[in-house]
Amino acid sequence: MDLSGRTALVTGSTQGIGLAIAVGLARAGARVAINGRTAERVDSAIAQVRGEVPEAELVSAVGDVTDEAGTERLVAALPEVDVLVNNLGIFGPQPAMEISDEDWRRYFEVNVLSAVRLTRAYLPGMMRRGWGRVQYIASDSAVVIPAEMIHYGMSKTALLAASRGFAKEASGTGVTVNSVIAGPTHTGGVEQFVTDMVGTDLPWDEAQRKFMREHRPQSLLERLIEPEEIANMVVYLASPLASATTGAAARVDGGYVDAILP
Repeated sequence: MDLSGRTALVTGSTQGIGLAIAVGLARAGARVAINGRTAERVDSAIAQVRGEVPEAELVSAVGDVTDEAGTERLVAALPEVDVLVNNLGIFGPQPAMEISDEDWRRYFEVNVLSAVRLTRAYLPGMMRRGWGRVQYIASDSAVVIPAEMIHYGMSKTALLAASRGFAKEASGTGVTVNSVIAGPTHTGGVEQFVTDMVGTDLPWDEAQRKFMREHRPQSLLERLIEPEEIANMVVYLASPLASATTGAAARVDGGYVDAILP
């Protein structure tokens, strides 16, 4: 899985799954642009990636891609990429009847429109050059809508639709567009979510098992997925080895989605 000579941009890559993806792509030889809202967080993430991959070629891509102005500044600083990983996303539990119009809009703006906007910016160049990879980090929540955060589930379902649609736009050009359905994954944000759901009086391993047993019983893995396991799929889809995989929703969900196809 050699990505030498390729430039990759991973949005929201200062922590969690995004940071793990950046490490994985750097290990595969890609020049990786680390994205976050502040220079301090981006610099910290660059140091972490370099600690894992000392020879990594890394680029600071500071910018808030949830609005047009921030996206335009980022694209001006990084006008061409070969691999775009739309990882940025927010989540959080909220009773269905208490989700306001503003909340609905915010989840769509951050989780969906930021990815669509960057795809519009970078996909044409990939198509002209005859090679490229666009990926959307979706979620099992796109298929199994969680009752405690249907606005999040809606946004991830929309990413599956956007991914399939842009794959059709790139048909026959040598560019692939795919989404990755990530299952319940062990990140800092999820640790807090698990604690909120099962309480603070349990050791982490026990709390994790209780959460999976009570709130995600469909999982065949019966544990949270590690970010590196999501990154492995992303790196494969970004590589030349995945040249015939496009328009797909690749599952790294620990068997959570109870279906043969997503």
